[in-house]
Amino acid sequence: MASYIDRIRKLFRRSANRKQPTQTTAQTGASAQKPLNQHDGANDSNQQTPKGGIEAKVAKAATASGSLQIRLQNQTNSSTVYAYITGQAIQNNNALFLLQADAKTPYYPPNPSQTGTKIGVNISISLGAPGDTITATIPQIAGGRIWFSVGAQLTFAVNPGPGLVEPSVFTPADPNININFGFAEVTFNSSQVFANISYVDFVALPISLSLTDTSNNTQHTSGLPANGLQTIANGLTAQTQKDGRRWSSLIVNSSNGQLLRILSPNSGILLNPSWFQTYWTDYVNAVYAQYNNQPLTIDTQASFGNVTSTANSSNVLNYGAGGSFAKPNAADIFSCSTGPFATGSNGETNTIIPRLSAAFNRSTLLISNNTPNGTNPSQYYTNPTTNHYARIVHAANLDGKGYAFPYDDVTPDGGVPQEGAVFSSSPAYMTLAVGGNNAYAA
Repeated sequence: MASYIDRIRKLFRRSANRKQPTQTTAQTGASAQKPLNQHDGANDSNQQTPKGGIEAKVAKAATASGSLQIRLQNQTNSSTVYAYITGQAIQNNNALFLLQADAKTPYYPPNPSQTGTKIGVNISISLGAPGDTITATIPQIAGGRIWFSVGAQLTFAVNPGPGLVEPSVFTPADPNININFGFAEVTFNSSQVFANISYVDFVALPISLSLTDTSNNTQHTSGLPANGLQTIANGLTAQTQKDGRRWSSLIVNSSNGQLLRILSPNSGILLNPSWFQTYWTDYVNAVYAQYNNQPLTIDTQASFGNVTSTANSSNVLNYGAGGSFAKPNAADIFSCSTGPFATGSNGETNTIIPRLSAAFNRSTLLISNNTPNGTNPSQYYTNPTTNHYARIVHAANLDGKGYAFPYDDVTPDGGVPQEGAVFSSSPAYMTLAVGGNNAYAA
């Protein structure tokens, strides 16, 4: 029998036919920061509330209290640690929401007349000394983020809209660029709580998640130990020494030379378009040569069922009504959202894209002609040409979980999820610990 989590995963079909989350971030100044596509299933602000049959029972069992307690733990060695909670207030017309410093009072910024307007209240929640826990209370929010910083407070601002100007790792002039910060993602609505650790843009502070439901059952995502970022940096350096590619260039040090964060390959390419340009060329050529002579079957894990490409010699994966997929380049593969992986109005195409792009990132397409059900996590990242960032990040997490690329939630039927999500239709409280001290694998 499938586990409860697996049954709920199938119920929500979190990778199938997804839309992009509503963006609330705007960048100060004339040029807007290009947001990375984030595909987090139930964390998508366009998530549909389930209806009918078992779906109705799940929805009926879901929390309707309108608020959720979040325990914020300082597991660093510093007493200068802050938390921030942002999102869209579902029960307040999706208004921009920030939690004030008392960890209980909502703040809805007014629409400013100028970009980069200073936020009018204190939203820095001090977590106190190492080992301390602060309990925050939030309303129902979509597209939420729980931010942490160590050593200094973060700077947020508001643009006309209103739109939140979030800390950026892409803009050298950003006031937060030399601050050690990170975030987890959360959606809390009338159906469920869904949260995950995200490494899609970058990896920095260790963050763990625990979600306890009203029956006192707890789901736990371990995150990194305290030395996890250094472990990742060491792995990327070793990989560069092995293949001569730009992996070690993803390592970012602070102005005083201390390890600060590690960018994902997609973030590296956004800042330096020449990076990894030819990295995937030989692997992609080998994949298309193989499927010029045999079909590639993709289980859409949706109403379209299994779809099979038509073998041909045109270097295109042709899925008929599901669309045709030309050869992707490195930027397409690492972003999962450009070139042949750009989503559109064709629902069938949009279910193929996550599974095909995940198979490229995990380098499983030469192992099996059936994806995602033809391979399992022990076979991911085994080809010399693969997303080594994702490989190394997963290996450094105590339970191997966390979003390392946008479609890292693609999972074989009955398989072990890789994305590090926790979710429940009957949540009691959620705990986030920052810093990695006392981190453990459940």
